[in-house]
Amino acid sequence: MDLQNRPSDRFDWTLAFILALLAIVGFFAIASAQTAEQYGPINFAFLQFRWYIVGMAIVAVTIYLEPEQYKKLAWPLYGMGVLLLFFLMVAPGGVGQIAEIRLGAKRWLNLPMIGRIQPSEFIKTFFILGMARLVSKHQEVHLVNTIKTDFILLGKIAITLIVPLFFIVKQPDLGTSLVFIAITMAVILVAGISWKIIVPLFTGGAVLGGSLLWMAIYAQDFMEKLGFDRYQFRRVYSWLDPYSYPSDEGYNLIQAMLAVGSGELSGKGFLGREVYIPENHTDFIFSVIGEEYGFIGASIVISLYFILIYHLTKVALELKDPFSVYVCTGVIAMIAFHVFENIGMNIQLLPITGIPLPFISYGGSSLFSNMLAIGLIFSMKFHHKTYMFDSEDE
Repeated sequence: MDLQNRPSDRFDWTLAFILALLAIVGFFAIASAQTAEQYGPINFAFLQFRWYIVGMAIVAVTIYLEPEQYKKLAWPLYGMGVLLLFFLMVAPGGVGQIAEIRLGAKRWLNLPMIGRIQPSEFIKTFFILGMARLVSKHQEVHLVNTIKTDFILLGKIAITLIVPLFFIVKQPDLGTSLVFIAITMAVILVAGISWKIIVPLFTGGAVLGGSLLWMAIYAQDFMEKLGFDRYQFRRVYSWLDPYSYPSDEGYNLIQAMLAVGSGELSGKGFLGREVYIPENHTDFIFSVIGEEYGFIGASIVISLYFILIYHLTKVALELKDPFSVYVCTGVIAMIAFHVFENIGMNIQLLPITGIPLPFISYGGSSLFSNMLAIGLIFSMKFHHKTYMFDSEDE
């Protein structure tokens, strides 16, 4: 039994191997993307490697803490994330200012000694911890679920969601807002809430989403009164008919589809990319993979994500602690939505929202957030094994 309690036996080597494969894919894709020379002498592949070193340190620290400690830290971390979003909203924005504005969006903070960070990326993981703490605590108090207690829980979840969502929508950042909604929906599904509530709730949400899409096309003036911006409408138009906006919002989508299609079955090979796409090392990294490695390479990458999500789901099913299960559920939802949205927007399946591809797209804030989330999974499984063996010893 002591041999099974060794740290090396409790570490999730399968998950580490999957992450290593995704990191290698990212390094090659980023190294090729930057040869477009639109970024000057910056070596993004080297920077991404550096971010991964820091990310591994984050995972190492995350594993050290136990689930009970995360349960205690959940609300303080959630509050810190909300404060960062609030500070971003009120901070002076512009060139040389604390808050950076790019393409009309105020999403980045320039902090001394740290550099540029995107608060909304970090609060995704903090939000997952807060949700897990909220639902698990509610179930500890209400041992028997009723329609009344389910509505109380939904009210608590709604408040927890609305607070950060308000600041993110104000940036504006539609893509990240959808990530928060996806995480919330996943937690609701596994929280044991009655289907008599879930079915009407999700049906109403689907009807609302369809209505907003219809109004974005046919009732733009009314949508503006609701607080939506014109650029969000243009993204819908360019998604549905990109060739009507070849030099505007539709340009990136047209180029991405051209790149993916030109890769054909086996691709053009490393550094064989020919199609120019702005920001191809971040949001459109999948188009680089599709062009250089073709249908086969793109399918392998998608399969890696499928294996990752499948493995995380297995971990969640093995856990006994409700808090840990809800943390895993939130992380799975976050990663799955990112993958589906990013790949979908590269092939016109979904509108462009500026969501990076997890563990492959270049970006420090995004990678740190994902590594922190994965670190939580490592921790939940690592310490879960300890609890199991301890209980057997007793």
